[in-house]
Amino acid sequence: MEKFLQIAPHSLAIVLSRVSTEEAAAVTEKLQHHHTGYEIFADFKAENMQHFWNKKVTDAISETFFLGWIDEHVLLIQGKEDHLEVLREGWTRRALKPPRGFEIKCI
Repeated sequence: MEKFLQIAPHSLAIVLSRVSTEEAAAVTEKLQHHHTGYEIFADFKAENMQHFWNKKVTDAISETFFLGWIDEHVLLIQGKEDHLEVLREGWTRRALKPPRGFEIKCI
């Protein structure tokens, strides 16, 4: 079985789940109110642009684009394959941060 499943060329599906802490509840409530995948993607980018110590992750995040939001838990992003590979590696090393109010279940 392959470690990653490709849905579309140059794309990455990030499966999220909501966290249930009190602090995250307010953030999650706000995101549910707006209910747009693009805002969750923007928060994902903002959280991960803080990797000033890892220029590869910062560069990869800055070059990704919002592709879609499926079933309120799957964020689809698009970018060059090299950048997506950096994000996959970041996730396996637990260095990739989820959007506020969520956790990354798998990529």
